[in-house]
Amino acid sequence: MKDKILESSKELEPYIIAMRRDFHKHPEIKFKEKRTSKIVKEELENLGYSIEPTAETGIIATLEGGCKGKTVALRADMDALELQEENDVPYKSRIDGKMHACGHDAHTAMLLGAAKILSEIKDDIKGTVKLVFQPGEEGGAGAKKIIDEGKLEDVDAIFGIHIWAYIPSGTIATLPGPVMSSSDHFRITIKGDGGHAAYPYQTTDPTIPSNAIYDAIQKVITSNIDPLSPAVIKTPKIKTSDAYNVIPDSVVMDGTIRTFDLDVREKIIERIKQISDHYSKAWDCEAEFNLERNHYPPTVNSDEMTDFAIDIGTKYFEEEEFKKQMGAEDFSFYLQEIPGCLLFIGSGNEEKGTDHPHHHPKFDVDEEQLYKGTALYANLAFEYLKLD
Repeated sequence: MKDKILESSKELEPYIIAMRRDFHKHPEIKFKEKRTSKIVKEELENLGYSIEPTAETGIIATLEGGCKGKTVALRADMDALELQEENDVPYKSRIDGKMHACGHDAHTAMLLGAAKILSEIKDDIKGTVKLVFQPGEEGGAGAKKIIDEGKLEDVDAIFGIHIWAYIPSGTIATLPGPVMSSSDHFRITIKGDGGHAAYPYQTTDPTIPSNAIYDAIQKVITSNIDPLSPAVIKTPKIKTSDAYNVIPDSVVMDGTIRTFDLDVREKIIERIKQISDHYSKAWDCEAEFNLERNHYPPTVNSDEMTDFAIDIGTKYFEEEEFKKQMGAEDFSFYLQEIPGCLLFIGSGNEEKGTDHPHHHPKFDVDEEQLYKGTALYANLAFEYLKLD
C-alpha cells in the first residue's frame, strides 16, 4: 500500500501544486479563510466526505472506512499572515499586505491530495479518518476552538505536518516529547503624566521607568531561571512619544515569553509584573501588565506516535536531526488531549530560493516535496488504523 499511495500522490502532483498556488495567490488571515474553506468544502464533498463546520471558518471532513476501527485525525492549517510578499513568481499574492509565509497553503493542498487518495482506498481502511482543515493558527488558537467544541473527542491519534525551511529539502524531522515552545504576548503599559520635553520637572515621565524595566527584564533569564530550562524573553516593540520634544502620557512595551516548562512561564510572568510595578512606582508612575493573546502551550509529541510517524516518514524522506524550537504551534492544543505527533518536512533549498525563514516576505516552498507530503499524510492514517 505504501508504494500505491506514493504512486497515486505522484499522479496528483499537478493538482497539489495547482491548489497550493491558488491558495497562495489568495491568502486569508485568521478566521477570514472563507474562500479557502469554500474550496476545501467543495473538493471534499465531491469525494464523498461528510462535512462539519468548526472554529468559525474551519472544516472537519469524515471518511468511514470499509470496516469499523479506531479514529485518526490529520490536520492542516489554512491561514496566512499580514505581510507584503516580495517574491517575483506567477503565483505571488494578489492581496496587498497578506501572504502565505509559513507554508499553510502547502499544508492545505497536501491534505486535499491525501483526501483524494484515502477516498480511493476507502474500502481498505480499517476505521475512520477525520481531516481537520483548521483556521487561525497564526495567533488565533484555532486548534483550541476545535478542542473546546468537542469535535475530536472520539479521535485516538492525531498527526500534523509542517513544511520547514530550516532543514534541507527531501528530509523529515521531529522529536518525541517537547518539540516547540510555549508562546505568550505580554504588554506593559506605564502610565505617567506627559508634557513638554523642555520642562520635564512638570511631568511624570513614563520613559524613565520604561528604560529600567526593559533592562531588568533581560536579566530575568540569567538571574531567576535555571540555565538548564530553556527560556526566551524579548521586548522588541516599545511605543513612546510621536515627537522629539514631547514627553508622553504613557509608554507601551510589547514582548514575548517562550519556554518548555509552564512553571518557568509562571515564574517569568510574576517577575515581569514585579519589575514593572516597582520600577514604575519608584518614578511615581503606574504599571499595568496584560497577556494580549491566546497562550500557546508547548507542543509535546507522544513518544509512541513519534516513533510510529518517523517510521512512516522515512519511507518517503531522509531523516534529519532536529532541535527543539523556540517557535510555537497551536497543534499543541490537540496534543494536550490526543496522542499524536507534529512532523516537519524539509523545504530548504538555496538554489530554488526556498531557504528564507518562515514569516519572511520572500518565504516560498519547494513544491517538489509536496506530493510526498500528501503520501505521508495518507499513509499515516492508513497505517495507524491497521495497528491493534
